[in-house]
Amino acid sequence: MLQKAYYSDSRMIVSPCNSAQQGNNVLFVYEIRNPRDFHSPSSAYLCLKSINARVPITNRISCVSKKGRRQTFSTNIFASIADVSIGKSIEKAHLPKGDMWSVHKFGGTCVGTSKRIQNVADIILNDPSERKLVVVSAMSQVTDMLYDLIQKAQSRDDSYVSALDNIYEKHRLTANELLDGDNLSRFLFHLHHDISDLKAMLHAISIAGHANESFSDFVVGHGELWSAQLLSAVVKKYGMDCNWMDTRDVLIVNPTSSNQVDPDFLESEKRLEKWFSEHPSETIIATGFIASTPQNIPTTLKRDGSDFSAAIMGALFRARQVTIWTDVDGVYSADPRKVGEAVILKTLSYQEAWEMSYFGANVLHPRTIIPVMKYNIPIVIRNIFNLSAPGTKICQLTADENADVSVVKGFATIDNLALVNVEGTGMAGVPGTASAIFDAVKDVGANVIMISQASSEHSVCFAVPEKEVNLVAVALQSKFRQALDAGRLSRVEVIPNCCILATVGQKMASTPGVSATLFNALAKANINIRAIAQGCSEYNITVVLKREDCIRALRAAHSRFYLSKTTLAVGIIGPGLIGGTLLDQLRDQAAVLKEEFNIDLRIMGIISSRTMTLSNLGIDLSRWRELLKEKAEVADLEKFVHHMHGNHFIPNFVLVDCTADSNVANHYHNWLCKGIHVITPNKKANSGPLDRYLKLRALQRRSYTHYFYEATVGAGLPIISTLRGLLETGDKILRIEGIFSGTLSYIFNNFIGNRAFSEVVAEAKQAGYTEPDPRDDLSGTDVARKVIILARESGLRLELSDIPVQSLVPEPLRVCASAEEFMQQIPNFDDDMTKKRQDAEASGEVLRYVGVVDAVKAEGLVELRRYKKDHPFAQLSGSDNIIAFTTTRYKEQPLIVRGPGAGAQVTAGGIFSDILRLASYLGAPS
Repeated sequence: MLQKAYYSDSRMIVSPCNSAQQGNNVLFVYEIRNPRDFHSPSSAYLCLKSINARVPITNRISCVSKKGRRQTFSTNIFASIADVSIGKSIEKAHLPKGDMWSVHKFGGTCVGTSKRIQNVADIILNDPSERKLVVVSAMSQVTDMLYDLIQKAQSRDDSYVSALDNIYEKHRLTANELLDGDNLSRFLFHLHHDISDLKAMLHAISIAGHANESFSDFVVGHGELWSAQLLSAVVKKYGMDCNWMDTRDVLIVNPTSSNQVDPDFLESEKRLEKWFSEHPSETIIATGFIASTPQNIPTTLKRDGSDFSAAIMGALFRARQVTIWTDVDGVYSADPRKVGEAVILKTLSYQEAWEMSYFGANVLHPRTIIPVMKYNIPIVIRNIFNLSAPGTKICQLTADENADVSVVKGFATIDNLALVNVEGTGMAGVPGTASAIFDAVKDVGANVIMISQASSEHSVCFAVPEKEVNLVAVALQSKFRQALDAGRLSRVEVIPNCCILATVGQKMASTPGVSATLFNALAKANINIRAIAQGCSEYNITVVLKREDCIRALRAAHSRFYLSKTTLAVGIIGPGLIGGTLLDQLRDQAAVLKEEFNIDLRIMGIISSRTMTLSNLGIDLSRWRELLKEKAEVADLEKFVHHMHGNHFIPNFVLVDCTADSNVANHYHNWLCKGIHVITPNKKANSGPLDRYLKLRALQRRSYTHYFYEATVGAGLPIISTLRGLLETGDKILRIEGIFSGTLSYIFNNFIGNRAFSEVVAEAKQAGYTEPDPRDDLSGTDVARKVIILARESGLRLELSDIPVQSLVPEPLRVCASAEEFMQQIPNFDDDMTKKRQDAEASGEVLRYVGVVDAVKAEGLVELRRYKKDHPFAQLSGSDNIIAFTTTRYKEQPLIVRGPGAGAQVTAGGIFSDILRLASYLGAPS
């Protein structure tokens, strides 16, 4: 017997007016009580509590519109028979508030794929909180795709139809991977109808050629609706009590004139109470970004709307904590793309986060902090792709917490600014001058970033975005034309190409000398300050600098203030000659690094081609060789990496590949994607296929995981870092030329007098300078790999096969079966090399085997060349390498790097240096 029915989709509030049962078919007559909803009744999915089995219903729904017209639609509706008697009302649940609620917000990246949505569901299911509210964004790129639909429709571009189909397909495929049975059917039913409605609306927009803001906001809000419905269905699949919320039914906001909205907390609380009374649940999946006006018109929360939604909801629920899930480990002390030494901040006060976000730091929009700040609700920024990272907590710091943090918490910059200086003696003591200046700026709609005025009132300067400065200058010239002509104002000056550096810290207010330390650091870096601003709260010291000084200033200030202890988990792959030497060097230096530099290096694993040994606390390096035998297990690289990556005790870990194995190098990209730093002298990755190299470098640039390979060229010599330093400071590479092989350097340094070439090769082999088969050195392949690495670092897109190589192995000997056979036969070919040496000596020259990168011609080569005896290349000794950089700065006299370029000690030293550089980037003193 039919008892009572209600509509479960929170987008509409409907109630039964009449009903009749006809066999298995039931006829409902429903009245829509919320005409705001744009959906026709055919979208309804009726969710009724059931005593008996769930029954399909063929249904005709009659709806009374806002204008009083009755419309009837035929549709197939899924429904159940309710267990509540007619005349009895459903008991309304009261919304509990307080610490039992935890709020999570997941952005578009977090729900971008079915796998990531499943990860989000796992986080929700594993959260031990008594009650949970989850705010979700649209799947990554969906909001932009929906905005693009509106643009296409407005411009009457019919491709909006296929573009909308693509959006449908994206969600359909995702749902198919996550759901099954009724859960899948319900979601796809809603999705299909939403897409049909959107097509109709976009068609209307296309006809009109225009969409007002309400229509646009309604369209783009669908991405959040689908994400919330999809995630809710996934969570329900695992048996968790869960409902999804269309926050347009709850969040009421008042649009302002500045492309922002102000929440109406009083009305929102009333609507939340009503919503919860009808949908009581312990877990709520809510849409982010969207809301309604007091007139029930759909709108959005504008920029960073999902974060704002989470903060508002946290305040409405008086939640214990709001967690913002993102793709970084937390808030950095500075932009890690600009400052390699930037570290994750454990805590930030609300004021510090506010200041840093205003000045461009990737924290939270300032308005996101306001709702939670009122109720002292912490916000935690966490990385969904690195659950072991604790993240950054933004809260009202206690006295004890504040005592343990640095005086300066972080640094932020804003680029592409211009400074406007209004100056004149007639300004002093004249009321209203500043008001007139900023009224003129307001009239052209420019945004003032910073203001500075001296107490003499002789000048007022302020920073605006560079793209707006011309309008500001013209407006000020016009506003003060009479004063300028009369001499009361001397000038309106525009200083372009500026940037802002902001130094933020709550403890700055109570610590003398912070400004002095900052200015001293900038002065020692030879950086001039154009303007200064500091409020009386002293949370922030802001300086305006030349744009070209911005990164240098940021690094100088950061290194002056920020020191931290660094523990680094290290895994060594390949404990052979170089790897073993490195382990011995680490053993000898470990105590000094820990005591004097606060760097704690823990070797958590060593793996060779056959065996490996693992440790959870760190291997005793005084016995590493014995332990590799006594506690060895069969080598398993996947298990080895999992051991390193799964260690949550030490947050930072690095794999050091000391092999020359291309198979190991093939894993670098995957390791970096997992957040594992990589250091190596292995040339195979960077000299292998170009696409693989480009993928590694792209990943390195866009992520916060480091990949160092200084020792791939020149062993311990600073070749890569010198090249990078030149490029990063704006220099342009014209040519790189050098002797890159320690083996061939030794051979040609000693190929003098009456000595035969084969004699010198044999001597080099006996001394251990060559590979077991000297042909590996004489072929020039190793030099070619180094040339291609430097060419690619210089920006050239070359393959190894593009480098012509002059082999020193006589062609008949290239097919020798063994190194011994080669050494026996090579004296037969001494005459050719002797003649080349004699010809060079006759011209006052010497022979040198070199690699060349010609950046102008975009080519490289490896060959035997002749150099005058006064040339730097002719003055080498032993197995030294020498590399000459010709650049726009070093054009007349190349920059030369020279030193030992081969040997286990210097190569291991280069790797060690990279490890210390990584420790410095992760927070150790530089």
